[in-house]
Amino acid sequence: MSELKTTFAGLELKNPFIVSSSNLTNSAEKNLAWEKAGAGAIVLKSLFEEQILWESSHIMSEEHPDAGDYLQGYLRAHYLDEYTKLIKDSKHACSIPVIASINCYTDQEWENFAAMIQDAGADAIELNLMAIQTGIRYEYGSFEQSHINILKHVAAKTNIPVIVKLGNNLTNPIALIDQLHANGAKAVVLFNRFYQTDIDIENLSYCSGQILSDGGELANALRWIGLASAAVPAISYAASGGVSTGTDIVKCLLAGASAVEICSALYKDGEKQIETMLKSVQDWMVRHQFKSIDSFRGKMQAKDLEKATVFERTQFLKYFGGKQ
Repeated sequence: MSELKTTFAGLELKNPFIVSSSNLTNSAEKNLAWEKAGAGAIVLKSLFEEQILWESSHIMSEEHPDAGDYLQGYLRAHYLDEYTKLIKDSKHACSIPVIASINCYTDQEWENFAAMIQDAGADAIELNLMAIQTGIRYEYGSFEQSHINILKHVAAKTNIPVIVKLGNNLTNPIALIDQLHANGAKAVVLFNRFYQTDIDIENLSYCSGQILSDGGELANALRWIGLASAAVPAISYAASGGVSTGTDIVKCLLAGASAVEICSALYKDGEKQIETMLKSVQDWMVRHQFKSIDSFRGKMQAKDLEKATVFERTQFLKYFGGKQ
């Protein structure tokens, strides 16, 4: 039987299937069910900086306009208490790695939160760093530097692995990944998924677009994992977004990933998907006579970056050169 064990961010996983951060992982009971269904690890529902700031500003404006700092501190403490309880309860219930998730976009007090999350027993911390830069006076490079600053402060206060989950709105993910590794990141996840905005043309209002990802979103993660894992091989990679079949998992591993984070497929088809997808991976390994994930991981990564760049640039001509 082929072996599905893998190592991600220094964590030993029984298989590469990680349940991604969402409402699917907001209770110890749910997390235990994912473990029983076969998951290799779970990422807890995120602690959101944006939610804390929004709630504190809402209360300030309507009830206590002069109590800003106090209210933000109070709400942070309240949410952190709830979150550390989720970590402790999940660790008590589960034997697989439990990864905490902080969704943040400013360099504030997250290093202190991270230390408390570590003390609560989390096996690793995933920094979910995602924002869109729209300022007309934006300074080039400041967005990437904010990632590094947040990581450095968190890594300085913790000993557990720190994982950075990136958005797909980066000019050069490889350069940033190299700097993240140099500043203490043990792994990166490519990519985070932005809220999908749509327009209701009858009511002339903004509305939510497609909530769940589909297989069409996988190509971007495959491209950048294939490139980055060859250029910066010392850090671990996980794919996120569009992973919906066992075949998709195999593709990610071939590109150089050590694991995949999956959410939408579980919302669509439930916990049975874990066994189905992992069996598909194992069947493929048997057909191709691979006894372990390490024996084929990265076989399709772009080791020759110069050729990889030429290949990418010619794709447009290949697909559309004959169109009139």
